[in-house]
Amino acid sequence: MNKQGFLGVNLTVLVWVLLFLAPLALDEWTVSQFGQYLTYGILAMSLAFIWGQVGILCFGQAIFFGLGAYLMALTTLEKFTWFGGSQIMGLLLATVGPAIAAYILGKLLFVGRGLSGAFFAIVTLCAAVVVEIVAQRIEFIGGFDGLLGVPPLFAGWRDGDMMTTNEMFYVVLISALLIYLVALFVQRSPLGAVLAGIRNNEVRTASFGYKTTDFKVLAFTFSGAMAGYAGALFTAQFGFVSPAVIGMALSTEVLIWVAVGGRGVLMAAFLGVILVRWVESLLSSALGAYWLLTLGVLFIVTVVVMPEGIFGRLFKPPLPRKWRNPLRGGDRSITRKANA
Repeated sequence: MNKQGFLGVNLTVLVWVLLFLAPLALDEWTVSQFGQYLTYGILAMSLAFIWGQVGILCFGQAIFFGLGAYLMALTTLEKFTWFGGSQIMGLLLATVGPAIAAYILGKLLFVGRGLSGAFFAIVTLCAAVVVEIVAQRIEFIGGFDGLLGVPPLFAGWRDGDMMTTNEMFYVVLISALLIYLVALFVQRSPLGAVLAGIRNNEVRTASFGYKTTDFKVLAFTFSGAMAGYAGALFTAQFGFVSPAVIGMALSTEVLIWVAVGGRGVLMAAFLGVILVRWVESLLSSALGAYWLLTLGVLFIVTVVVMPEGIFGRLFKPPLPRKWRNPLRGGDRSITRKANA
């Protein structure tokens, strides 16, 4: 393991340890705020996975986040009466539903000649705008006002009592850690090598016999499931869901989080959320109406000066010692490029 990789591993472990210890040192309000940041962190990792690993820039990531939030709300509010308000079923639907939506959207956009780069980004941005407008007009999901009174998560181990702030924080934190580990495992597997090959040179990867469209749809589906689960946690924490969480504004904001933190590293994107949200809270109170302008300048400077993001280089994980060659014919060029 090289020095940079060793540093990245140690810093990553340190961050997770500090997060687990946070409720011991912070007041209840701050713990609640950090719990919300962790939820957005899962959303940021979902975008970092497809953007950094596969090279797919999606401007509509909030579509899957919002869909998961709505499915969780509809289930727990017993709009779907056949589920009896089950929160476990709500979490399951909030994960599977967006995954199916991402699969269908991926098939539509990637099949054939397919869309990529700026064209894909523009189409998904338009999709986010359309979905938000449609959500505002469907009365079943609350229309413009959304759905209110969504019950928080209950602690089954205490006869169904509502979770405390600390308990909710740890549920979200453990969820974020598990999702991070699964996504990291995929990145460092032979599948991850193929996805990185698609990012670097899709035509060359296809020339080795890989159906790149199928791999891109698979990655997009996995990303949608991550975002949907984050949406379910968001609804359980805030107690409501509205069309704002499914549209362009949140899709743009998560893009800023990931770019500032570092799109190439999951942990960097995760920390980008905490940094930007913390800066937002400081700027909004200190600069009033000018805080958005200042945040925009911060985003531009970060992208120009630090293309890898603020945390990208620090938290870059070590390369696998032995990455099993997924290519046919013994050519290892894509694997070498994936490791670069």
